[in-house]
Amino acid sequence: MLSYEQALEQLLAAASPVAETRHVPITAAAGRVLAQAQVATVNVPPLDNSAMDGYAVRLADVAQIGVTLPVSQRIPAGTVGSALQPGTAARIFTGAPVPPGCDAVIMQERCEAVGDSVVINHVPRDGENIRRSGEDIATGNEILPAGIRLRAQEIALAASAGLPELPVHRRVRVGMFFTGDELVQPGEPLPPGAIYNSNRYALRALLEGLGCEVRDLGSVPDCLDATRDALRRAAADNDLIVTSGGVSVGEEDHVKPAVEAEGRLDMWKIAIKPGKPLAFGEVNKPEGGTAWFIGLPGNPVAAFVTCLMLVRPFILRLQGVADVRPKVLPLTADFTWSRPDSRLEFLRARINDAGRVELYPNQGSAVVTSLCWSDGLVLNPPGQAVQAGDSVRFVTFAELLA
Repeated sequence: MLSYEQALEQLLAAASPVAETRHVPITAAAGRVLAQAQVATVNVPPLDNSAMDGYAVRLADVAQIGVTLPVSQRIPAGTVGSALQPGTAARIFTGAPVPPGCDAVIMQERCEAVGDSVVINHVPRDGENIRRSGEDIATGNEILPAGIRLRAQEIALAASAGLPELPVHRRVRVGMFFTGDELVQPGEPLPPGAIYNSNRYALRALLEGLGCEVRDLGSVPDCLDATRDALRRAAADNDLIVTSGGVSVGEEDHVKPAVEAEGRLDMWKIAIKPGKPLAFGEVNKPEGGTAWFIGLPGNPVAAFVTCLMLVRPFILRLQGVADVRPKVLPLTADFTWSRPDSRLEFLRARINDAGRVELYPNQGSAVVTSLCWSDGLVLNPPGQAVQAGDSVRFVTFAELLA
């Protein structure tokens, strides 16, 4: 069997970012992947400005506490004052440019207004409460590197640098379908032997959360011809096809021969639990070229976990993201795990009020309630027993679903 790292490396080695890019307004850029590094064309802030409401002064005029200075001008934010005359102070407000000649701004709480004058009850240091031009962003500096998913923070940075739009990679197009005559959609009657198709809705939510354009072909009958037809339709206008179920070698598992007939398929056994079987390959497009194919297990937890840990980084790389690996935290176990598997285990777990990690009691691969209860996954190495107090590796769903 392939190790998790080996499987992930093979997936990432195959993926390359979609070539097409778009220029989108920054109002529509959240969640998109930046295609080109961005360089500042202005200083931020553009001028030295006041960090406080207060009084702009010269150091030479406030050598001691209790000095009284006439207020020579008033400078609100958005206006530029005149040069500060020696022996005077300027009333100034947060964000307003400091006048030429000003050495410091004294916060208003340390001053006392008396008529047209102000009593200074503080001896300032040079530059106190002054934000210097370019101290946040300097003209010519790279402010946003290529290959990052744009969050609200990066949008704010782009806006503060005056960028009205950003170049981003085209969204990855994913076609998905699901095999199994036993699958019934929520809202329909549930015949004996049937189950509701939770994977369809979970995987769609995960893929859309990654910013993909998802084309849902629904459930496909357990039939070779129907599966081949679904593959051809999914390949026509998508970058990637994702399926769940039907990748084994039973008489009713038609995905493997269908993909082999329509393209190329590698069947992998990966040393992970849940989720050992995974299919990876390509499906020929009618007009030429290929679409990537990933076939996931049918058990709902296995499909969910393999989508997060294998499909997610593959899609991020297709989107142009440089760093696709989730951050793993070292935390303390508040559980005992005495029967480890020979494979890498993804254990559903959460952080308790003590800041330690506890496990959901039923780790079965069909127990969807464990996903709702959990904060993330413990990555437990093959054969590794765990005692309470041991350090474990934990990745949060907040990290994986961001």
